[in-house]
Amino acid sequence: MILRLALSALMVLGLAGFGAVAWLSAHPPPAQRMAATSQRESHGVLQLTRDLRAGTLLKAEDLATRELAAGEPEPAQPVIPDSPESRRGLVGGMVRRSLSAGDLLHARDVMRPGDHGFLAAVLEPGMRAVTVGVDSVSGTAGLIWPGDRVDLILTQSIEDTALPPGRRVAAETVLQNTRVIAIDQQLVQGAVPGAAEAPAARTVTLEVNGEQAERVQVAARIGRLSLAVRAAEPSNAAGEAAPPPAVWAGDVSAALTATPPPAPNLLRVFHGAADGQELHF
Repeated sequence: MILRLALSALMVLGLAGFGAVAWLSAHPPPAQRMAATSQRESHGVLQLTRDLRAGTLLKAEDLATRELAAGEPEPAQPVIPDSPESRRGLVGGMVRRSLSAGDLLHARDVMRPGDHGFLAAVLEPGMRAVTVGVDSVSGTAGLIWPGDRVDLILTQSIEDTALPPGRRVAAETVLQNTRVIAIDQQLVQGAVPGAAEAPAARTVTLEVNGEQAERVQVAARIGRLSLAVRAAEPSNAAGEAAPPPAVWAGDVSAALTATPPPAPNLLRVFHGAADGQELHF
């Protein structure tokens, strides 16, 4: 009987202890509740570092971290949390509306690469997308990003021995101030924190009009195409009125156009059967 009462008492004490632990877990002390709330509410979100117009392609340097302090009210629209995965997914994405530096980035503000209709949405009205092949040299060592502006340069060799050496190789600008909209098959390029080193690009997709698209196709059959990155400019024009003149090999190397020295005059004099004597003058 005594043993049964002892076991019952132990069971009651165990249940009481379990209930106390459960109640404390559900009702932590005020200091602990405040620490948990602060940790839960203090987190990083993404904001912009510069003004961006609608249609701009995001770069890694456009994104910065903003810490939402404990107790700060959450934005009305869901914001994008700061993480390596979020940054990788946003680089190359298109801004749907014009935003200002310091604005928080919301999910609805960005159309990401891979979304249905992304490429068509990136293009300006009336423009086309044309792709050119590049290597580690002609593609500026993989340092081109979607959104950069480039010149497309054609270099060709003219196989005509009747031409002087200075007129057998030429370079000319086919396109000017043209926007890059894709690198390889993905519309993402560049260094992102936590990402592996990007391989060298093999294709670059450019935004052109109909006539420019035809010029690119012809140029690709004539010779070698390479890209020259332009400095950042506020203008969003797809080209310029007057391209620079063609540059010939003779414009680069003076040796190809230099006049060779005249051959010396030679006179050979023979004295009977003896060997002749050569006179130079």
